[in-house]
Amino acid sequence: MPKVITLLFLALPAVASAGQLTDMETRWLQAGAPVLAYAKGQLQLPVDIVVQPQAAPGAVPLAMGFDGGRCKLVFSMRGNDTVEDVLQGVPAERQALMIEAMTAHEIGHCWRHAQGNWHALPAGFQDRSADPSTPADTRAITRQLRDTQREEGYADLAALAWIQQRRPADYSAVYQWLHQVRAAQPDTHVSHDTQAWLQLAANGRMLVGPAPFEQAHSLWNKAILVAE
Repeated sequence: MPKVITLLFLALPAVASAGQLTDMETRWLQAGAPVLAYAKGQLQLPVDIVVQPQAAPGAVPLAMGFDGGRCKLVFSMRGNDTVEDVLQGVPAERQALMIEAMTAHEIGHCWRHAQGNWHALPAGFQDRSADPSTPADTRAITRQLRDTQREEGYADLAALAWIQQRRPADYSAVYQWLHQVRAAQPDTHVSHDTQAWLQLAANGRMLVGPAPFEQAHSLWNKAILVAE
């Protein structure tokens, strides 16, 4: 198992000191701090921050994993020249906003997992029956891609719902950026094609509510009909 630095929810300056974070890691952690504080305080989510100390060229800079009933927000930024490719074209003064949205996306994954809904359809929905003539391995891959796509769709809505609640004046900017990020992804990232969900959230009023992750779930239920 690769060595990792695991940081629990300490005060942010203490985290930076105790974990010997790089400047980039500290900047991303600070940008996502409001979401992390909400996850710990309001939602009581079991989240640990994990920093990969080894080089991770080409890795996704921020990702959510699960282990032992806990969510692991993983930073893979060291020796990774592509970390901030996702922020290309974003003015420097708005980059923290997009990082905050990305953090909300990942916490959305944690919320789904903690609710026991991971890869589960809403009540009353059923997966389409697969063609029995299709090879079993193809059916398994197709289902895995569909399950991942649904979770990515929910997490994108969670990020937008967070912005709508906390920074409504910035909703349009975040929505346009997220839409561009998804549209620019190659066909090999079909599991992250969330356009069906994003189309229903072009107007931030669709995500107005006191509990952003629950509000996102409500719209996600409706979007399932479009995506399927």
